[in-house]
Amino acid sequence: MFAGEDGAQLQCCVAMEQLNASGQATRRQVIRKASVILGRNEFQEIILRVHDGKVPQSYHLKEFKLFTKFAREGKCTVKLLPENIQVLISNCPPDQLSLFLKTLSIKHQAWRSSKPLSDREKLKAGLPRSFEAISPLQQKDIQKVNELRSKAAPKGLTDRTNNTTAARTGQQVKRSRSDSNFSPVKTNPTKKPILSLPSRKLNKEQAAVLSAVLSGRNVFFTGSAGTGKSFLLKRIMGSLPPKSTFATASTGVAACHIGGTTLHSFAGVGSGSAPLEQCIELAQRPGVLQHWTSCRHLIIDEISMVEAQFFDKLESVARSVRRSTEPFGGIQLIVCGDFLQLPPVSKGKEKASFCFQARSWRKVIQVNMELTEVRRQTDQSFISLLQAVRLGRVTEEVTAKLMESAYHHIERDGILATRLCTHKDDVEVTNESKLQQLPGSVRVFEALDSDPALVKTIDAHSPVSRLIQLKVGAQVMLTKNLDVARGLVNGARGVVVAFDSGKHGLPRVRFLCGATEVLKTERWVFKSGGGIHLSRQQLPLKLAWAISIHKSQGMTLDCVEISLARVFESGQAYVALSRARNLEGLRVMDFEPRVVRSDPDVLLFYKKLRKERLLMQASMDDFVCNKENSW
Repeated sequence: MFAGEDGAQLQCCVAMEQLNASGQATRRQVIRKASVILGRNEFQEIILRVHDGKVPQSYHLKEFKLFTKFAREGKCTVKLLPENIQVLISNCPPDQLSLFLKTLSIKHQAWRSSKPLSDREKLKAGLPRSFEAISPLQQKDIQKVNELRSKAAPKGLTDRTNNTTAARTGQQVKRSRSDSNFSPVKTNPTKKPILSLPSRKLNKEQAAVLSAVLSGRNVFFTGSAGTGKSFLLKRIMGSLPPKSTFATASTGVAACHIGGTTLHSFAGVGSGSAPLEQCIELAQRPGVLQHWTSCRHLIIDEISMVEAQFFDKLESVARSVRRSTEPFGGIQLIVCGDFLQLPPVSKGKEKASFCFQARSWRKVIQVNMELTEVRRQTDQSFISLLQAVRLGRVTEEVTAKLMESAYHHIERDGILATRLCTHKDDVEVTNESKLQQLPGSVRVFEALDSDPALVKTIDAHSPVSRLIQLKVGAQVMLTKNLDVARGLVNGARGVVVAFDSGKHGLPRVRFLCGATEVLKTERWVFKSGGGIHLSRQQLPLKLAWAISIHKSQGMTLDCVEISLARVFESGQAYVALSRARNLEGLRVMDFEPRVVRSDPDVLLFYKKLRKERLLMQASMDDFVCNKENSW
């Protein structure tokens, strides 16, 4: 079990403040590296213990408020009401904090329902003082609180949360009038209990990658499409301290998926084509330098599109700017991607080199790991077909299946197949002409951008356009996970069936998964150069008669039509085919075996990677065997 995974312990920065009657801090203590432990004393009361490594400080959690608006950024505040003390938690791995707060809320509500001892009863008990870490959340805890929730909520419940304000270190927390429960335990007895333990766990391979990351090593992990790389990456981000962790990707849209910025934007060296000395100067500008010096963990997604020369340049910049001789200036690298998917963009006629061909790659990357369990597709024969295409092996059976798919009727409920195109110009022409051909008037939805002057930067990062034009009958796809359990996920296909009569005239969309939803605007937040947060508020939709292969990365498409005649890059055919959930929802037009190709350098790299893994496994087995024999 990883640190904090039991929900009872945090490693973070803590500030403790004693407040006066008017809410001002009269005394303040800051512990940069603190352990925060949730436990019980000898009377089974819940205790919050803050430890600086020398002297622990304990607080009774009888009546308190939680302020959790910025919990996803690793910040929250626990305000102890009778004592008028507040404990401000910051720079905490967000997933740890989320589980900690859920554990605290559920355990506290269960404790309140179990008739706590009076002061007289405690004296009579004569128990020796004790402190024991609270047990992890169990299904029985969830059931107990669900039962409580289904009854009328007790009056004067005190563990209420303020979701509209948060404690930033050094600022006093003000109470907003719109307090609402942080606790997953709602006080509304009419709603059905929906509490449950987290359902989707990491598989063995993913857990091994996370373990390697948390041990501090520089990790490259790879895997074919649909092996849960993005899911794992988000878990890794949630397990690292936010202040020193920077999430980046090779493209703006990929960066938006993980809530980060582009690698170029983080580095602050422009396109990276300038000489090294100039790149070092650019990286030493005030806003950029702060990134480089405060970064301890650098995540790079979609590494297959990062060129080797640029990677080497960044490695040199990192050592120079951070004044360190260690590889990448001592920054821990967590690198993810599949080199058998989209390659780096070539400049001119010269073929771009892959990142693993960089001079510094072997010096920087300490652990190579591969995810092999496919989660996107469940049909084993389709998974085998995709693996063959990924490796550039087109057998007669693969050819026959793909040619046969040209006759698949995959349209249903007025929802047509999305055509995947190799060139983005084809996408724009197709979508515009199909929309014009529909009868009825066009409804235009304009995005609300945080800074209209930076619309180009926002466009580069955002999965949705500034202007979305729709008509009844328009083929659309979701661009954000709204409700995974109901199938309303990024890439879910639908058709606009009506517009609401309200003042915004929001679109009503019928989806292939069976749901019909009126879609409201959603917000995307991303970082630009210098750490500025930009946002776009827009409908989570895009026209879906056609989409480019590049823009489809990371998506799972329900019904997809592919023309591979104009494939121009290695791995492009594989990326397109692997977007489909199953063979039945796929139609491949004009298939020819020659369009399926894999880069020989990449195949050799993966062959070596697997050989090293097998040798390592064999040596581990020998070590275990010898140890057992010596006993």
